[in-house]
Amino acid sequence: MNKKTLTQIDYYRIRDEIAEYCVSQEGKKNILEREPFKDIEEIEKNKNLSREWEKYFSKNYSNPLFGWENIKNLLPIIKMNGSSLTLEQVNNLGHFILSVNNVKKAIENHKIELELTLLPEQIYQIPNLQDAEKKIFRVISTDGQMKELPEIVDIRKQIASLNSKIKTIMQGFTSNSKFHGVLESQVPVLRNGRQVLAVKASLQNRVPGIIHEVSQTAQTVFVEPQEAVLCSNELLQKEFELQAVIKKILTELTQSLQPSIPLFRDALPVMCLLDTTQAAQRWGNEHNCCYAQNAINEPPMLIKARHPLLGEKAVPIDIKFMSEKKVLIITGPNTGGKTVSLKTFALLSMLNQSGFPIPADEGTRLPVFSNVFADIGDDQSLDQSLSTFSGHMKNIAQAVKSATDKTLILLDELGSGTDPQEGTAIAMAVLDKLIEKKSFVLVTTHQGILKNYGYTNEYCINASVEFNQNTLSPNYHLLMGVPGESHALDIARKSGLPSEISKAAQDYILTEQADVSALIRGLNKKHIELNKIQKQNEKLLLENQEKFEKLKKKELELRRKENELKKGKQQELNDFLIHSRRQLENLVRTLKEGEITREKTLAVKQFINDLTKNTEHLEQKIEAEEEKLAKDEQDFAKQIASKNHHTSTKKTKRKMSNSEALKYASPLVTQIENSDFPKKSVAIKTNAVFEPGAYVIAGTNNSEGILIEETRKGVWQVQFGSVKMSVKQKDLKLSDNQERTLTPSVSIDINSKEVNGNIIVEKDIPRPVFELRLLGMRSEEALRSLERQIDLCLLNNFLHFSVIHGKGDGILQQVVQNYLSHSSVVASFEFAPAEDGGAGKTYVTLKG
Repeated sequence: MNKKTLTQIDYYRIRDEIAEYCVSQEGKKNILEREPFKDIEEIEKNKNLSREWEKYFSKNYSNPLFGWENIKNLLPIIKMNGSSLTLEQVNNLGHFILSVNNVKKAIENHKIELELTLLPEQIYQIPNLQDAEKKIFRVISTDGQMKELPEIVDIRKQIASLNSKIKTIMQGFTSNSKFHGVLESQVPVLRNGRQVLAVKASLQNRVPGIIHEVSQTAQTVFVEPQEAVLCSNELLQKEFELQAVIKKILTELTQSLQPSIPLFRDALPVMCLLDTTQAAQRWGNEHNCCYAQNAINEPPMLIKARHPLLGEKAVPIDIKFMSEKKVLIITGPNTGGKTVSLKTFALLSMLNQSGFPIPADEGTRLPVFSNVFADIGDDQSLDQSLSTFSGHMKNIAQAVKSATDKTLILLDELGSGTDPQEGTAIAMAVLDKLIEKKSFVLVTTHQGILKNYGYTNEYCINASVEFNQNTLSPNYHLLMGVPGESHALDIARKSGLPSEISKAAQDYILTEQADVSALIRGLNKKHIELNKIQKQNEKLLLENQEKFEKLKKKELELRRKENELKKGKQQELNDFLIHSRRQLENLVRTLKEGEITREKTLAVKQFINDLTKNTEHLEQKIEAEEEKLAKDEQDFAKQIASKNHHTSTKKTKRKMSNSEALKYASPLVTQIENSDFPKKSVAIKTNAVFEPGAYVIAGTNNSEGILIEETRKGVWQVQFGSVKMSVKQKDLKLSDNQERTLTPSVSIDINSKEVNGNIIVEKDIPRPVFELRLLGMRSEEALRSLERQIDLCLLNNFLHFSVIHGKGDGILQQVVQNYLSHSSVVASFEFAPAEDGGAGKTYVTLKG
């Protein structure tokens, strides 16, 4: 990145400010050395970690990171054989471990509550430092002091004893009245690490000992009494011995930490990352920041962005690029905020690329730039013989030369500093080149031709800073889409320029220019009106979005409830089937044991009755729920119909209820009369009861049909023209006319027969049996029964049954086996298991 531009947009000032929020010196150093990233994954990693810190601090939890001093420089010392860490350095390592333990514990405790994912991933990367922790805190306490180890306890006791003995000796002199006239002070003092007495020089012989020092006036000598000399010598020796023991302990500790060097090396970057991301979030929280979205496939957009150095004085601005429009030309009055707008966009872009939050509102989108260049201010230099214009051209030349499609370029007062005509021409040529390179460009100017350039060029957007005509001062708001006037005369008058000069200047303005100013004012007014409408639409869109989300949530809740109800019904049915199956198995077992008695037969009938009743009970419950649901649906449909007068004509596929199907079923008589079949007399039983062949009426439109069969108790299969459906008997009514001449149906029913030219519907319908008993039959009779059973099975799609032929002489067994082996409709057959009859019973499976 261009360091000069980063300095001009105040990036380093903000970066240094964020660094102060770090708790560790190494985290602070990490931020102070940071430049904007170019890797989007690195950017998102830092921003997402800070987002999770935002969740953590939003609960007012204290910072789990403890401060620690630099430990990276300690690792080479530990690695060197024979080296020793100081007590302070050991304490630094201990503080680092305590910080690791605390942040691990805090994040682990709150990860579920706060729905944290990235912070836990980071702490799981920190290796276990428990072994190093035990070694360090065996030697020192958590406050950094050496513990009372066995190796040094005895020496410290001896030192304490010697100090006490020296104190006693000194008190022997200071408390003795005969020395009051000899001593200058009754309090011993330290000289060269030894306790001495301040003795008058003229009476020094009264206190035998060693003189360590003489006062400047030579009136006082500092004497160590003879009795204390030996004790002080021994004390000095013990203190040296204590330091040697401490040195040895620290050396051994340093050597024992060598295996932990890789662990510290792996833990340190993770801890620094946690420290820098929490610092960024805490800074962002104090400045009401958000995290920008990635403008990958969408144009950049700043929403209510604020320059962080302006504090509460900052006026929020919106900057919205459009698709394929990468050049923003900002015009307007002096001191109106044009340059601040440039710097704000560039600064916030660089902060975003550093993984920091930015002072703007949610919804802000920013791209990732590969470099940033700026021509801001006056680069005039006497030393380098650079004029104002030359300085501008040097900066612009470097920017154009280095520009790519991922470069951000800031050009303040483009085209100024020289002849306006030539400057404008250069400005347009520069913009042409940057547009060709597809760079992002932000330009400020007062040149009217550049305003027109922004309108006519499809890759440019005009913008202006608002100006208050009443106060003759700028509002600092940025208006997108329209150019602005410079208002130089208004500002000059307010700044004190004499009125006659202002009037003369006004006279010099051409009429054409005045017309352009009026046009610009009109465009500004229209823009304000459109902006108001846009905000109203955005508010309406937001309300609709909220309604949609509520409906979506309700839909999901209903689907969840429906699924739970289905699960409940399925479980209820499963329980019913399991219970019934157990009862049936018990009955079968009872029937197999011994003879079939009346009690056993009654038990079977009772089971069947109970099973039927339970089934009917379940059906009644489902029917009641269906009726209630149908009523609710009808009420809802009426409510919708009352609100919407126009109904959709789009056809949809859905399952029709019986009442709806009856509307589309042609009456049976009409269908038959309109057919091409020859009329034929059909005699139907005339007794008006519910039985196969009886005519019934159903539905609100009194559709007429014929009863085919009773599929289960209270439910009939009814033929309505070409439609067959199951209808409950309570919903049917017998027709008054049960005899009529009809054309026979296209299909032939197996349960009818023709007598004297008339078709008679039979009530008794032959059915296949589960178990065909051939015991006691002759071969021919058994063979006919087997053939009939197979025919009935094929007609009723009954594919599995068994044949009881017994063992005996094996004649019936052989007949059955021969017939089944040569039958083309038999898929397979085999003897039953021993517990179910063995060779006396054959299981048969027919082809589907």
